[in-house]
Amino acid sequence: MKDKSSIIPRRGYFYIILAAVFWAVSGASGKYLFLQGISPYALIQLRLTLSAAILFFWLLCKDRALLRISRGDIFYFMVLGTAGMAMIQLCYFYSICKIQVGVAVLLEYLAPAFIAIHSVLFAHRKLTRPTFTALVGSLAGCYLAVGAYNVDLLAMNWQGVLVGMGTGVAFAWYTIHGERGMMRYPPWTVVFYALLFAALFWNIFFPPLKAFLRPYSAVEWGWIIYSALFGMVIPYGLYAAGVSLIASTRGSVTATLEPITAGFLSFLFLGERLETFQILGYALVVASIILLQIKKGYDDNTAALIRRRSLASTDSQNA
Repeated sequence: MKDKSSIIPRRGYFYIILAAVFWAVSGASGKYLFLQGISPYALIQLRLTLSAAILFFWLLCKDRALLRISRGDIFYFMVLGTAGMAMIQLCYFYSICKIQVGVAVLLEYLAPAFIAIHSVLFAHRKLTRPTFTALVGSLAGCYLAVGAYNVDLLAMNWQGVLVGMGTGVAFAWYTIHGERGMMRYPPWTVVFYALLFAALFWNIFFPPLKAFLRPYSAVEWGWIIYSALFGMVIPYGLYAAGVSLIASTRGSVTATLEPITAGFLSFLFLGERLETFQILGYALVVASIILLQIKKGYDDNTAALIRRRSLASTDSQNA
């Protein structure tokens, strides 16, 4: 019989790798919709609103107990959705409009570094040598993979750079505080309420349901629904489930597989040429993820988190 202490972390890595693949593939759908004249702000409203609606009806059919939260936690979910989920979308798409896509992706994946710093300074967790090595390796790999070494730093839009760094901060903040929420609730509950409040925020920030008033072709609607389902609901659910099993630092490092997958898919289907340094970057990220998985076991905080999440899930089902 296999040791559960080794099976559970592997499952967590698998969930996050799968989420990264879905995020990477959904990027192509977003690019297609931009080419059709749909603005980034409209796409964000469509994605968030549809995602919240899809997940609500799925949870309603699957297990209504997953929709129950304490009144005292409403403010927590409100902040998680607005300062986390909504800000990730806003900062990411804004930075893409101002700077090169590769640099925007790289800045988003500063999140593992922010999470590691937070874990050491505020959560009093020990940053182990394998985790630190994997963190440095994944950041260096992302830098090479997105071709940031070819960027003219003096010609860059620094407003876009600062907002891009905000994407990394928002992603880190969402991961850390989402992890805390999963000490009390199952992952799907946390994701749903984060999406719900993000959608409510975006329908206030952007005129309510304005994006839905524009006529779309059947093909465009297909890609919009695909973007909401495979770009938001499923990957964020998988990411939350993965973080609940392997903790935020390792989870965020593993998620750096997203730009690697996007680059590989562009090479396969769009004929984009990969440079030697980019291939080296891909290898560094993959090696970093493997390094995290080789280390046996997982820390006591993560183990406690899994037990609490299991209890919360059991309680909700028995309620």
